[in-house]
Amino acid sequence: MHCPFCQHVDTRVIDSRESEDGTTIRRRRECTHCGERFNTFETMEIKLPLIAKSDGRREAFDEHKLRVGVERALQKRPVASDAVDNVVREVVRQLRGVNEREVPSRLVGEWVMTELKRLDQVAYVRFASVYRRFEDVQAFREEIEKLEKDLPELEGLQLPLLGDLRQRKKSS
Repeated sequence: MHCPFCQHVDTRVIDSRESEDGTTIRRRRECTHCGERFNTFETMEIKLPLIAKSDGRREAFDEHKLRVGVERALQKRPVASDAVDNVVREVVRQLRGVNEREVPSRLVGEWVMTELKRLDQVAYVRFASVYRRFEDVQAFREEIEKLEKDLPELEGLQLPLLGDLRQRKKSS
């Protein structure tokens, strides 16, 4: 590797460390000519499958587009930014695990909704309303009722969404 300071062709690695998630290696290097030190980062390059859209188009997976969609669903919600990274990382991990050249966008959307359901129920309903193209209040109501049925397994993982609704139903 060339030295970024003097452009000498010979540098040596003096330290290597793997990132916490195991996807990147940071190497500390030193130029044998000028003695300057610098870091390089090594990452895996894996070609992800194409995303098959419902209208028949095919497009490359866009991690930025996924992140923007997740952030939009989580807008003004009490969720740490690390959680967005975790959702994106999990969806990318699932994409890498698919041994197909193409993945339907519907499947990617389902993966995102599964992650959002665990993370924040309001964000889940927001994302589902756009993804499933809810056209009326009844569609929202049906989705919230489905969520309510899943509450025991989601209990304690997030802030309550339907707590008041459950109380009202019990007292009726």
